[in-house]
Amino acid sequence: MPVRVKLRRDGPAVLFFSPTLRIGPARNGSPRAAPAMAEIEDNVDRELFRNIEKLRALRIEHRDLDEVIERLTMDIHTNELQLKRLKKRKLMLKDQITRMESQLIPDLNA
Repeated sequence: MPVRVKLRRDGPAVLFFSPTLRIGPARNGSPRAAPAMAEIEDNVDRELFRNIEKLRALRIEHRDLDEVIERLTMDIHTNELQLKRLKKRKLMLKDQITRMESQLIPDLNA
């Protein structure tokens, strides 16, 4: 049974099975689902590109926060609460980065 991919802007891609979608040539010899497959591949490529760009932005923000935290720790008059919040934000970014990296790595069958 063929699979269709539906991409969402605010969430992960959704896979659903379609008994009506046929892949390969139709009985009369004309390709029936070739444009649909190309569209699915194009959507998957766009989603992958968006995820990589988001991952890059998260890494930049994490690096910038690291520099700010380093500068603030050198200052005597630093607000400890602000420093603690920045460190917490940095840890949350690191967790997001780790999650996104693990999503981008394809699962391998053992």
